[in-house]
Amino acid sequence: MLITDQMVSILIPTYNAGSSFGTLLEILNRQQLRLFEVIVVDSSSTDETLAIAKSHGVQTFVIPKQDFDHGGTRTQLGKMAKGDVLVYLTQDALPVNENAVSALVSSLLEDERIGAAFGRQIPHRDATPFAQHLRAFNYPAVSHTRAIEECDQYGMKTFFCSNSFAAYKRKALENVGWFKAGLLMGEDMHACAKMLVNGFHIAYGADAVVYHSHNYSMRQEFRRYFDLGAFFSKEPWILERFGSASSEGLRFVRSEFSFLIRNGFPHYVPMSLFRLAAKGLGYRLGHLYRYLPPQFIRWASMHTK
Repeated sequence: MLITDQMVSILIPTYNAGSSFGTLLEILNRQQLRLFEVIVVDSSSTDETLAIAKSHGVQTFVIPKQDFDHGGTRTQLGKMAKGDVLVYLTQDALPVNENAVSALVSSLLEDERIGAAFGRQIPHRDATPFAQHLRAFNYPAVSHTRAIEECDQYGMKTFFCSNSFAAYKRKALENVGWFKAGLLMGEDMHACAKMLVNGFHIAYGADAVVYHSHNYSMRQEFRRYFDLGAFFSKEPWILERFGSASSEGLRFVRSEFSFLIRNGFPHYVPMSLFRLAAKGLGYRLGHLYRYLPPQFIRWASMHTK
């Protein structure tokens, strides 16, 4: 059990989470924490999500589907929570054991300078080779902590974070004005970039593990990277401060080719080239979203309402 007197709030936005949501809540209720609460904010699900949440005794709040906002809703969750430590999960991230959350919180609390910590994500059993590589690339087996002084070395990895499984000190989020509303994605990286600029550190806890992966199609990859390009276009200060995405992109390409060949999937390399082209095109078009017609943006984006 994590030895801390601080209240830990586990916060989950949901929409049509499905029957597997009960498994997540069962594991959360068994987490090795002394003081914790679980709060669900549901975007008016049409399935059994809300009933499942209530049957597990967690606090539930309902908002209209159209009111959901990646940053704004998570800020709303944080402000209604009691905890000084705020753990954010997505509905499809499943802790591997009863120690996952306590391990993440321990990473957060080990140093006063750490404002946020994110855990390791490993792929589900049905993950494609592309989904397997993405998790291996972004979530290594070794923990680390990043500070603003290291941005020349790590670039975008300095502020990388994922709210699929991340913990924040309330005071650190308050310091940067919580999560920014109105972003299609990246509210986690935006907050962490601001924390770094304000002197906080960002920790990665490799011992805090959840199952979480997506088998995205090529079309979905295009749309996801369109939104990423639009994110950096809206927040140009991030790349100006931490460096461009090009070097990280080249490192990813080399890593994916190597992963596919080493793990017995050389026949996936041609498909990888097409997927990488779709990502690159989506990212560049996202950067130009201001000049594109609204109909195209709705088609190209994964997150427009």
